[in-house]
Amino acid sequence: MKQIKIFIELTRLNKPIGFMLLFWPCSWGLTLGYYYNLEVSLYLKNLILFFLGSVLMRSAGCIFNDVVDKDIDKKVNRTKKRPIVSGKISVSQSLIYVIILCLISFVILLQFNLLTIILGLGSMILAFSYPFMKRITYWPQLFLGLTFNWGIIMSWTSMTNSISYEPIILYVAAIFWTLGYDTIYGIQDLRDDEIIGVKSTSIKFKYNTKTFVGFCYSLSIFMILMLYFIMEIDKYFIVLSSLFILSLIYQLKMFKTNKPHTCLSAFKMNNLTGFLIFIFIFSFNL
Repeated sequence: MKQIKIFIELTRLNKPIGFMLLFWPCSWGLTLGYYYNLEVSLYLKNLILFFLGSVLMRSAGCIFNDVVDKDIDKKVNRTKKRPIVSGKISVSQSLIYVIILCLISFVILLQFNLLTIILGLGSMILAFSYPFMKRITYWPQLFLGLTFNWGIIMSWTSMTNSISYEPIILYVAAIFWTLGYDTIYGIQDLRDDEIIGVKSTSIKFKYNTKTFVGFCYSLSIFMILMLYFIMEIDKYFIVLSSLFILSLIYQLKMFKTNKPHTCLSAFKMNNLTGFLIFIFIFSFNL
């Protein structure tokens, strides 16, 4: 039981917001692809496979991130009690877990068509490069957006076996969404990160954070609505867009840069935002 508890803590399975933020973009791409390929059984099967893949790959990513950041984590108040830093588990044991999780993820990946498999293998470069970005650029959140939302392209190809402009527009929209919410999340560690020398958009835009996040969210909203109109959806479900738009506006009002707990609450609200965007895209098929 002790080892299970350490594994759950190591993979953040007790904090589902992480793998849900990875899964929601996958569900968007799948649902967008379903609009052009109305195979219910394929859609439901892929939805389950992408959910499992999101949980597994996010878990592997958390462990690898902790291995890479072990010297940084011990200097940050929020992360200094993580399993690797606190000595609950060794680096070698942690890397074994990473390998096992990646192998299981690979088995899941093999259930898709060849194009999706190739895209999935390519995403590994992004996934395992991300932890190093905070050392070399003030834009690690942008790199996270590129990585976390790659599932949009993969899930689309799993339904259509092709590449088109629709998922690319949605992918760019999701990148700005991630850029916004992860900037909010990074405010929690702003003081520690500045002392250590770690870089982030939270630091780069610390004097006008709300303006930057608002800009990112506005671009995300614009591109999602642009997709709606480009696809010429002849329905009145545009009303549903007000739900996810309001959730983003509420986040902007909610978080305070001098109150870290409000930043965490605003960040977690993106689970609801992801779900509302899913409902909006799903409405295209009704």
